[in-house]
Amino acid sequence: MSENTAAPAKPKGKKRLELDPRLAAYKGIWVFVEMERGQVHQVSWELLGEGRKLADILNVDLGAVILGGSNDELAAAARSAFTYGADVAYIVADPVLTDYRNEPYTKAMTDLVNKYQPEILLLGATTLGRDLAGSVATTLLTGLTADCTELAIDPDNRGLLATRPTFGGSLLCTIQTLNYRPQMATIRPRVMAMPDAIPERSGRFISENLQMQEDDIIAKVLEFIPDEAQEQAQLAYADIIVAGGRGMGKAENFRLIWDLAAVLGAEVGGSRPVTHAGWLPADRQVGQSGKTVRPKLYIAAGISGAIQHRVGMEASDVIIAINNDPHAPIFDFATYGIVGDAVQILPVLTDAFRSRLAVNRRAS
Repeated sequence: MSENTAAPAKPKGKKRLELDPRLAAYKGIWVFVEMERGQVHQVSWELLGEGRKLADILNVDLGAVILGGSNDELAAAARSAFTYGADVAYIVADPVLTDYRNEPYTKAMTDLVNKYQPEILLLGATTLGRDLAGSVATTLLTGLTADCTELAIDPDNRGLLATRPTFGGSLLCTIQTLNYRPQMATIRPRVMAMPDAIPERSGRFISENLQMQEDDIIAKVLEFIPDEAQEQAQLAYADIIVAGGRGMGKAENFRLIWDLAAVLGAEVGGSRPVTHAGWLPADRQVGQSGKTVRPKLYIAAGISGAIQHRVGMEASDVIIAINNDPHAPIFDFATYGIVGDAVQILPVLTDAFRSRLAVNRRAS
């Protein structure tokens, strides 16, 4: 009587994803350099710094895409892009691109992508960048991951690993665009570190024409009205921020936040529950649905540290957390933690800083 023996089980391992071989034609990483009235948005340089890291991993060129109406302005922006890591600048100069309009910018970008076939395209999650990214992704029939907090490369398939908050900011998820190219992502200002400029770096210029006339464009620019109130809070680029959360107890206690900020020359911020309750204006909200900040010092008073808030401020150089709950999540990533009532601790900190500053002024 023969004995049946089962075949040995195959070892379990990570399943390798097989990609469409046609995707191999796509090479290189591009960053859209956002300009308005000749001024480059700083998020463009931040993305070039991150793009440089990804390009080095993939051993490909880093391209800067620059669209606008003035050859001189675009050339100047391209030279700056080289200093921040770009190897090549793709330039489209045309009068219809002088002011941003979705239709001509989408055509310029999609024409470039179809001709040169980059594998990754990064844009800033600004008002302009979000509008353009959605149109370009739709036109190219590819995927787009919005408001990313981290970018990496999958070593198995050269794919972009784009991480972003989800489920109302309660979780982080990593998304891949597998069988479509380019892989697109938007990243908010201040999420990525500002790279150091290398003045001696240079690169190649590639100029293309936009096959579009003014009469082909539905939207017309009648007048440009600058937004003088834009970024009144100046949170995104503040060196010091004092922020408060629900642990402050009530709106009246926020005067303690303002007092400390005045002594330190800091900006005032808050968590989402605080702005929703009307304790602070919405433009001072820090977090996934508010501002992303990267100050040298972030003082969080009465903020629990939920992931929705964390993704907006965890890149701060130094984080000081004040919370009466010793198990608050913010203590897991804060540089220094103070367990106690923020309403009692803030006046003490304010007096201490005021005294120290007075001593320094007398000494100088």
